[in-house]
Amino acid sequence: MGALALGLQLGCCLVLIFACAPVLGRTPRGQQNQQEHEATPGDSKAEGTKEPPPPRGHPERAEEEHEKYSPRQAEEPPASRCFRCCDPSAPVYQPIPVPQINITILKGEKGDRGDRGLQGKYGKTGSVGARGHMGPKGQKGSVGAPGDRCKNHYAAFSVGRKKPLHSNDYYQTVVFDTEFVNLYGHFNMFTGKFYCYVPGIYFFSLNVHTWNQKETYLHIMRNAEEAVILYAQVSDRSIMQSQSLMLELREQDEVWVRLFKGERENAIFSDEFDTYITFSGYLVKHAAEP
Repeated sequence: MGALALGLQLGCCLVLIFACAPVLGRTPRGQQNQQEHEATPGDSKAEGTKEPPPPRGHPERAEEEHEKYSPRQAEEPPASRCFRCCDPSAPVYQPIPVPQINITILKGEKGDRGDRGLQGKYGKTGSVGARGHMGPKGQKGSVGAPGDRCKNHYAAFSVGRKKPLHSNDYYQTVVFDTEFVNLYGHFNMFTGKFYCYVPGIYFFSLNVHTWNQKETYLHIMRNAEEAVILYAQVSDRSIMQSQSLMLELREQDEVWVRLFKGERENAIFSDEFDTYITFSGYLVKHAAEP
């Protein structure tokens, strides 16, 4: 019984020795790398003392290869890994504070405005947009300034005489005493003449009443020349006679009526109550019009 118990104890010790032998005989990785670096290629002693690689099935070589090619070799070893008490501990570095830069100090002052650049090319003309809505009606505008009076191409007159007139040994200008129309005052009532201020073509008409047993002989004059004659022979009856014409006048031309001097008595009839003698004229076409 005592021999059996002793045998069992020896067997347990052997099992423990074989189980712990790989762990106790393992060299730390840091020391192993240091030993490999110390042995140079030219050192024959290091080459001679280099141990041959363990067999393929050796557990220590398999564990080293696993650690060497593991993607997590840069990470810290797990907390459960065992180290010998003589291994140096990893150095502890104090964190270095990151310097802070004040951007407001580095920012400069605003510069001056640069020169204006050249104008670029005009773009293509866009298409015409849709017509907008009609806006509200605006207010009525103010009255404009009156136009130039010189641009009014109008001229007209119509005058009459209520007094009879007899000829003598000289020519007489027929002066009129009644004014029907005298536009812009172009006909002078004192001289009995129409003065042309608007050049162009004019129409003139003269109407008189003859005196019985007397001759009637008058001229419509343009300046100092006779234009047409109004004539009536001696008759026992008094009648109305008329004469009309068109004249092309220039500015400052004069048109008037003259009683002709004759060998026989020459007269035109009228009384103090009615108007028997009339002289009229008006502008037909202005000289500047095409």
